[in-house]
Amino acid sequence: MSRRTIVVKVGSSTVTGADGRVDRAFLGMLVDQLVALRSMGYATVLVTSGAVAAGFEALGLDMRPSDMPTLQAAAAIGQVRLVETYAEFAAAQGVAIGQVLFTRHDVGQRQQYLNACHTLERLLDLGAIPVVNENDTTAVDEIRFGDNDYLAALVGVMVHAELVVLLTDIEGLYSADPRNDTSARLVERVEELTEEVLASAGGAGSAVGSGGMATKIEAARLLIDAGIPLVVCDGRRDQVVVDAVSGKPVGTLFAGGKAALRGRKLWLAYAGRTAGSISIDDGAKDALCLRGGSLLPAGVLDVTGSFVVGDAVTLTDASGTVVARGMAGISAEDLRRIKGMRSSQIPSVLPGWAGQDVVHRDHLVIV
Repeated sequence: MSRRTIVVKVGSSTVTGADGRVDRAFLGMLVDQLVALRSMGYATVLVTSGAVAAGFEALGLDMRPSDMPTLQAAAAIGQVRLVETYAEFAAAQGVAIGQVLFTRHDVGQRQQYLNACHTLERLLDLGAIPVVNENDTTAVDEIRFGDNDYLAALVGVMVHAELVVLLTDIEGLYSADPRNDTSARLVERVEELTEEVLASAGGAGSAVGSGGMATKIEAARLLIDAGIPLVVCDGRRDQVVVDAVSGKPVGTLFAGGKAALRGRKLWLAYAGRTAGSISIDDGAKDALCLRGGSLLPAGVLDVTGSFVVGDAVTLTDASGTVVARGMAGISAEDLRRIKGMRSSQIPSVLPGWAGQDVVHRDHLVIV
């Protein structure tokens, strides 16, 4: 793809000032950096948090609400204010803003995921800056991303980004928690997610946002598999986005390297919302994991959920451990009728069966 695209994510604790209110001056400087990247030949996508914070500010509330209806109402009000602020600053420089709101449901089905990709691509073709957020007004736990770090990584994959930059309220990944350990040092480059790196990630660091370094590690995991580098840095450092894109040492760089997964398999591993699960025997597990085979009806022990051809499903072994994710080649209803059967037995039970695999190896990701 000829376009060079950068995805920038800004967290709630960076969007807001010390008083918990949306910092308009900071948002203006952020938009200035995105426009500067355009002059350098890059298209940009902004993934932004802060809708709830903007909403309870608009409602005159003293603190963040805790009940879901009020949180979602605040998000509905705040999302409008937030995108209007970005649009105002961008319009002053002749740039259009396009709002895109997601839940996991919107990208969990393959065709919906592709539709979302096409929307983002078209906005970029038209010279607009897509401003992306989770749709907090309708999302419930079952379809939430949970934090915009992961959403930003997924958007990076969707637009084939050259780099994803996560703007946060600390400088990057440290060797230990710098709030508790004065000897903690900044880790400037991560080539792979070792146990040592994983141990360095702590919990949420701010009362305003919902994420912490652990969610950034999960974003890095997805992007490393996609071959896309990630920078985690202090969002309020002067010109930090431009510096990160220019290759200057800011924060922590998670090197992308060579993509381990692509296209449909990357979607299956990280975005596909499973509609059910299939329990398999040890022989089928070995065929999938050791010999690169497809899943046949004879290796199926049990079927859970309701899925149709093309839905994402989870494959588990007899103990319940997840083995793989894949796209179903047969419906749950039909599979229940022929599970455990050899191919020669199936036509008498399922006359319309055409010899298809339960999950073909080309539509399978070992996890």
